[in-house]
Amino acid sequence: MKREISLEEISDGKLYGSGDMVKVGCDDCRGCSACCRGMGSSIVLDPYDVFRLETGLGLSFEGLLAEAVELNLVDGMILPNLKMSGEGEACTFLNEEGRCRIHPFRPGICRMFPLGRIYEDHGFRYFNQIHECRKEQKTKVKIRKWMDTPYMGRYESYIVEWHYFLKELEERLEQKPEQKQEQKQEEGSEPTGGEDARKRAAMGVLKLFYLIPFQKELDFYQQFEARMAAAREEFINFL
Repeated sequence: MKREISLEEISDGKLYGSGDMVKVGCDDCRGCSACCRGMGSSIVLDPYDVFRLETGLGLSFEGLLAEAVELNLVDGMILPNLKMSGEGEACTFLNEEGRCRIHPFRPGICRMFPLGRIYEDHGFRYFNQIHECRKEQKTKVKIRKWMDTPYMGRYESYIVEWHYFLKELEERLEQKPEQKQEQKQEEGSEPTGGEDARKRAAMGVLKLFYLIPFQKELDFYQQFEARMAAAREEFINFL
């Protein structure tokens, strides 16, 4: 999800790597669940998030949609996000005591909060959103420990590849109507319009990376790479 932000306004002005220490420690969020409420559709789930949820909860993607996940349009793609509901628009996975029911396999955005990512030079750095967490006295924690994600290097490489794949797909789709208009004028034909290409790409991404389940007993990242190769051949090359 793209955001136009000024780092000076929302952060401490620094950029971090996963090996850096940053003030985010919040005493295990004791007595607070503010970041799990009123988030709208902003907790977008990437394929690994869904893989972890399906594995941890023993549910299919369709089961997640029935319980706590919804689909929305994000930068032209149909992507899932955690659903807010009830009084205070709380995350569906928040229990009556205000604690997370899926904490061991929570999504990446939840793991990262209050950190954010800024993408540049086909990579990213973390930044600390200093106004987002309500806890006043925070302790320094190494980002790798804060994220609590196995094989951190592989995970970050995956995040980069997923981000730039969606970005490239969006950019190619934005160019599609203009290209098709030129083709129509040159050939005098009625080619498939850019709108059809958008629908094909959006539904293809949803099917390939979410609706078709990843095998839980196999390495996720290897499966992801295989699907990414298929996606590039199917979605990128035809644009």
